[in-house]
Amino acid sequence: MEKILLVGVNTRAVACSLKKLGYKVYSADYFGTMDLRSCADHVESVLNQKPHISCGKFTQRFNPQLIQEMAMKMVNEVDGIISCAGSSPSWFPGHKIIGNKDVEGVEDKFFLYQKLKKHFLVPETHRPADIYEAAEIARNAPAKKFILKPRSGAGGYGVRVFNDHDLEGVHDLEGVHDLGGIGVTEEINSHDWIMQEFIDGENISASVLSAEDEASTILTSTQIIGDTMLGQKEPFGYCGNIVPYTGDMKISEIASKVVAHLSLIGSNGVDFILKNGELYVIEVNPRLQGTFECAELAMDTNMAHAHLEACQGHLVKVPPPSRFAVKMVVHASERSQVGDLNFPGVCDLPFPGVIIEKGEPMVTVLSSGDIMENTLYSARKTIQKVYSAVTHGPGI
Repeated sequence: MEKILLVGVNTRAVACSLKKLGYKVYSADYFGTMDLRSCADHVESVLNQKPHISCGKFTQRFNPQLIQEMAMKMVNEVDGIISCAGSSPSWFPGHKIIGNKDVEGVEDKFFLYQKLKKHFLVPETHRPADIYEAAEIARNAPAKKFILKPRSGAGGYGVRVFNDHDLEGVHDLEGVHDLGGIGVTEEINSHDWIMQEFIDGENISASVLSAEDEASTILTSTQIIGDTMLGQKEPFGYCGNIVPYTGDMKISEIASKVVAHLSLIGSNGVDFILKNGELYVIEVNPRLQGTFECAELAMDTNMAHAHLEACQGHLVKVPPPSRFAVKMVVHASERSQVGDLNFPGVCDLPFPGVIIEKGEPMVTVLSSGDIMENTLYSARKTIQKVYSAVTHGPGI
């Protein structure tokens, strides 16, 4: 195998690791960043970044079909395909997929709940038929809080708290309040949403390598969620990771069992919430995860190699973390025009002069070190440098 196609929202990290292994890399992704283009041999992207032109809003411009169409142009040229977040392996010939081929029952959060509920601790989850049923569920459990979330998707986009405001005027569907620009009624009636018990605790993730007959957790991390200091406007939006997680070690055992139970292969992620000593399984990512770069920094290993080997039935010996690593996804605090952001530790580089809208991802900052506090401090200093290199203002 010499040529590998990566497909997804952001393929930069995996592309650079594959390039180090000597592969010819093809990519179909959304952002098309500068550093992706330095790692991949052929790039197709949704965004065509140009000076003084806005990149727009991801939630409005992202369309999986566009990425699929770009990828299909390259399928016949490559030996293998890795499906990253924002794409589906079902789009492609099964014999070329490197990883899990059937992921619908995992990525669909309601199907996943049904698969796990008898075996693992999971939040109470419903698929209400309409707003009346949703209101009844909430009123019959007054001690619980609930959230609405898309049945599929990643990154925490669109997740909203279902609260008392949403119950007002429930006798009159026109009176139901709006969430994030989409009416609650429309969300529920579309059947593309679920209603899930809100577990208020610590967000943790685990990275698991798995072959057909063996699964091993290689890394745990604290997830950074909804951090307004990073410009994140989505209350449940993903902002990065801190590795390794130094708390409850039951996570590793449970994560391996979850991946084995779902018969997944390659590198997969399991997201948990830890509350009062209990671990709730929230989501499973049946593909390479956002902790990819942190794993490489903390364990001095090539995660693309580990994934490829696991998909061939061989779990490579991955050393335990020898240092701390931090990944922070920096979002634009205001509508911004970026300058030259090519600083040490900064990845996913936009082209100089492009405009990033408020709340949209701008760059990724990576940092590693022997002391956690110093690692976090270094990341924050780099973030300040990034924000200092952009120009704000609605009239840009």
